[in-house]
Amino acid sequence: MPIPTTSDREIVQERIFDAPRELVWKAFTERAHIDKWWGPNGFRNETSAMDVRVGGVWRYLMHGPDGKDWVNWIRYEEVTEPSRLVYAHGGDTDEAMFHVTITFTELGNRTKLT
Repeated sequence: MPIPTTSDREIVQERIFDAPRELVWKAFTERAHIDKWWGPNGFRNETSAMDVRVGGVWRYLMHGPDGKDWVNWIRYEEVTEPSRLVYAHGGDTDEAMFHVTITFTELGNRTKLT
């Protein structure tokens, strides 16, 4: 039987956090947390709206270190608390530029994010 592989346009990452799954979920779904860490180093986020439910949208502005602002949106396609988020991500008036699936796997008091 062949081993399943990713497509040529798919990236799979895995990371284990030393935090319980419920806390990692909140870090991804609560405005008070996500603006503190989301995005590349040197960028600062400003959330204008965050509605974490199927069909809901997170709208935010990323302020770059060079002074340029980047308009972003995320539209939630699946929200299964606290185990799975699926969303489309775009910028400004763009269509979705990519799709993301995040799974939150409980490992005792730690969490594996895939």
